[in-house]
Amino acid sequence: MTDYRLAFKPAIGLYGQHDPSAVLFEDGTPVFGVEEERYAREKHATNTFPERAIRACLDHRDLTLPNVDRILLPYEPRLRGKIASHYVTDAIRAPGGARKLSALEETLVTQARSRFVPTRQIENRLESIGAPVPPIETIPHHRCHAASAFHPSGFDEGVVLTIDAKGEYDSTVVWHADGDGLTRAYTYEHPNSLGLFFAIVTEYLGYRMFNGEGKVMGLAPYGNDNPEIEGVLRDLIDTGADYDVTALTKRWGTDHGVEVLEDAFDRPRTETPGEFDQWEKDLAHTAQKLLEETVVAIAETAIEQTGTDNVAIAGGVALNCKLNKRVRESPLVDDVFVQPVAHDAGLALGAGWSQQPPSAVDRQTDVYLGPEYDTAAIRSILETNKLAYAEPDGLERYVAERLADGDLVGWFQGRMELGPRALGARSILADPRTAASRDRVNRFVKHREEWRPFAPSMLESAAEEYLIDGGPAPFMIDAYDIRPEKTDDLEAVLHPADDSTRPQTVREDQHQRYHRLISEFADITGVPVVLNTSFNDHAEPIVRTPTQAIKDFYGMGLDVLVLEDFVIEKRTSKADRDSELSFEESDGSTPIPEQ
Repeated sequence: MTDYRLAFKPAIGLYGQHDPSAVLFEDGTPVFGVEEERYAREKHATNTFPERAIRACLDHRDLTLPNVDRILLPYEPRLRGKIASHYVTDAIRAPGGARKLSALEETLVTQARSRFVPTRQIENRLESIGAPVPPIETIPHHRCHAASAFHPSGFDEGVVLTIDAKGEYDSTVVWHADGDGLTRAYTYEHPNSLGLFFAIVTEYLGYRMFNGEGKVMGLAPYGNDNPEIEGVLRDLIDTGADYDVTALTKRWGTDHGVEVLEDAFDRPRTETPGEFDQWEKDLAHTAQKLLEETVVAIAETAIEQTGTDNVAIAGGVALNCKLNKRVRESPLVDDVFVQPVAHDAGLALGAGWSQQPPSAVDRQTDVYLGPEYDTAAIRSILETNKLAYAEPDGLERYVAERLADGDLVGWFQGRMELGPRALGARSILADPRTAASRDRVNRFVKHREEWRPFAPSMLESAAEEYLIDGGPAPFMIDAYDIRPEKTDDLEAVLHPADDSTRPQTVREDQHQRYHRLISEFADITGVPVVLNTSFNDHAEPIVRTPTQAIKDFYGMGLDVLVLEDFVIEKRTSKADRDSELSFEESDGSTPIPEQ
């Protein structure tokens, strides 16, 4: 009999505020997974129960909730009591202590209740989906992060680092892992949090915590070593394997830490992010430097203590691809695996994998776990809305020619990716060879800061030719330096400040049509690479449905939209296209109902 387990991460109450997701496991293998933000159409789906993601998981196998054998939650509320004393002390000492104590009292009462019925809130929400609710098991937050990193890594043994803002009571955990499972070796307890440290710098530079950290990482290479800034930060925090950042992080949230930075630098927080002076760039550079220095020291210390030189990493901080590069380049490290869904949305993966020994889990090579749409459904949408479309026989060749001519392409193919990176299923593509491509995508498509770089998708077979120490890198979760003789080929996908890039390598068995497209582009241009960014407008989640893709196509500066076998263009005359492609003409229609 098939065993179905539903793992999901809520963003309510004790279960965190961000990135709810759900994953369906069938006999220990994830068969469907999706983030709630793709349904809510709000990035990170803050304070949301993932009801639509759960329903999508069930629908994938035509199940009802009672058909599921077990529910897995990647959080153990009873562990919150380990830091209750910290919150009491913080509330007493903080400004407005009486008000904070009142709020704290309510929180502590909720935690006390959770010790006896830790899943009651979840059961109540699930009953609206189906009853009776299957048995629910709670699994500690960082253990789920650790399982998501090590179990699919392919390692027989390794060090595992789980680094984020906070689990139940822990912020960074070092694990020793082998084929039998995970052993917690060392814990850095909240509020000693690297995730919160970087969030405070993010807020100080004008972005939002848990949303703008990647922008600060991207800003960092534009900065320089600044002894004054570095001296101030080193006076406030300790780095290295025995790090201590609590001078900034001792109160939950970022307000206290930002105020400390304002006083220390005698400079107010940035109110207009996106246009930075050199001082702000230097601050981003220094914060990134200290983060890298600390995590590398933690990894190297753990390697020396355990005698294994493989490293697996997860947690929100692991989305920092520059940090992952530094760990990979350590002379003590042999191999690194970073969970591509490293943030809290990946906890559902870890919860499911944690139910079995690592040796029973296959190496993870892709994240195409979301919904897909067949050609009949897409044709119906196009014809209902009277949109002109074509079905070219040589689809990949035609699209490659358009990319080589400088056109910008929306690419909607197969099952949607789980996680924050578009990997050729819900992507916007462009020619990687010129800065003009980068600037057009930033200005007319993504509507974002023009200094932000893009990433490439390249044939895996070309990785060594283009990347220093290049090899398989299927997830855009690690950074590499480009070989100097190849930088002219990839101007649009290099970081302008340091010629690094965050690649996705592609094999035919990972995504057959995407591999063919890049191969055709290589045949035309001699460059086996395309610029790839996520198919979404600024500050919105990646598109999930054909209708959302069509809406974004007409709201962005895209030239071509490819929906499975169909091509839609904004230029429809044969002369403009300079091709033999024949379109089914129609009078067009602007209203596009959601599907």
